[in-house]
Amino acid sequence: MNIYNLPCTMYKFYLSLHQNFLRTMATELKDLTKRSDDYSKWYNELVVKADLAEQSDVRGCMVIKPYGYAIWEKMQQNLDRMFKETGVQNAYFPLLIPKSFLSREAEHVEGFAKECAVVTHYRLKTNDTHDGVVVDPAARLEEELIIRPTSETIIWNTYKNWINSYRDLPILCNQWCNVMRWEMRTRLFLRTSEFLWQEGHTAHATREEAEDRAKMMLKVYADFAERYMAVPVIQGVKSETERFAGALDTYTIEAMMQDGKALQSGTSHFLGQNFGRAFDVTFLNRDNKPEYAWATSWGVSTRLMGALIMTHSDDNGLVLPPALAPLQVVIIPIGKNDQMSMLDEKADVIVNNLRAMGISVKYDNADNKRPGFKFADYELKGVPVRLVLGARDLEHGMVEIMRRDTLEKQNLPVEGIEEYIKQLLNDIQQNIYQKAVAFRDAHIYECDNYDEFKERIKDGGFFLCHWDGTAETEAKIKEDTQATIRCVPYAFEQTPGIDMVSGKPSVARVLIARAY
Repeated sequence: MNIYNLPCTMYKFYLSLHQNFLRTMATELKDLTKRSDDYSKWYNELVVKADLAEQSDVRGCMVIKPYGYAIWEKMQQNLDRMFKETGVQNAYFPLLIPKSFLSREAEHVEGFAKECAVVTHYRLKTNDTHDGVVVDPAARLEEELIIRPTSETIIWNTYKNWINSYRDLPILCNQWCNVMRWEMRTRLFLRTSEFLWQEGHTAHATREEAEDRAKMMLKVYADFAERYMAVPVIQGVKSETERFAGALDTYTIEAMMQDGKALQSGTSHFLGQNFGRAFDVTFLNRDNKPEYAWATSWGVSTRLMGALIMTHSDDNGLVLPPALAPLQVVIIPIGKNDQMSMLDEKADVIVNNLRAMGISVKYDNADNKRPGFKFADYELKGVPVRLVLGARDLEHGMVEIMRRDTLEKQNLPVEGIEEYIKQLLNDIQQNIYQKAVAFRDAHIYECDNYDEFKERIKDGGFFLCHWDGTAETEAKIKEDTQATIRCVPYAFEQTPGIDMVSGKPSVARVLIARAY
């Protein structure tokens, strides 16, 4: 039976049955574990099935696939612009760091020593049987080189040559690069041995200026997370135990995932004069007296991809905020061969109009996949808006539009559809943000009873608890519950209280959660 020759009402009925059948087939193909059944498995499957990334043959490392990298590129582009608006410039520093550099700042090297990958030789040679290669023992390096776990040491060794006077300050540099930190247990995007990130490193003439910069960059991260990722975050300062190695203060943004766990989504560090002293970076201040430079560093990584996935996505696949979606609109035609030229012509007009508005759009008229398969595939990949151009609908001046965040469909006039889509993308961005805010706020609890806390933390959530400020209490909470103090949050009022563990007076009410 050729459904294209049926009357309009019959055509739509059979087309609906046909699409549902194809959709069922496509859904079976993706076969995604439900979040409620196994959240961890759901995440791992989704990253792979949505074509974001996959495990590589190098243990602990991943391959970021084109679709996943396109999302990272949009993150990169927006963050890079936001950094530059604050006066930051991009630079690049070597991948390899002399081992002696890491030894100069004791706390810093202690924090990273167990994660470092070490280069010991500079040459290979053919083996004795001439069917492979071996390390040439005669090519041992005079000093081992470390593949950068972070770049404070080599950058501050370089800054020594750039800074002589207060007139040379501030230096505001950022680099986009990869780093290497050996990981025993890896998970795509969340924790891999090699990952991509940006690391900002600034030098200042005064403590106040450095502290202001560290706090400013945290606000940049928070603004990016909420405006572009649609991920609500809590800003705060880390406890001494949780600080970055070598920092005097570490500021953080913490996001809540749908399983109630926290994900540290960006950090900014006030490093004081530690690296200035370690690398003898001095300058003549305004009083013509020598002084060590003040430092900050700050960074976000491809962990943000994990935050994006776990905050918004559902049992059907990715849900991407339009601001970061590589493809914001997909147009799929449905018609028989002699109708395709008409559909192509109309699609061409819509595509050009949307692109003129700065909206990324794809017209998928490939004939090697059924419409139902395409529907499921783009749904899995989180494309925010799907437009279906049906030949019969177009004859009546109508098109079908679906929004990915709610899966709601509407039949609307094709005339002026571009303006509707533009507004719809804004609505989707706001809706998924508000949904995430509502979920987070519903899972933030004040708790002052330790037995109650130990029981409730098993189900996830953010707990605001009084803390006596000691590392011993912090360690006991972690040992008993696997939860950690994420930060002393700025957004919540601090009131006097009693530590629920030790019974001692509280120094602050802190945010405690299990975390990735």
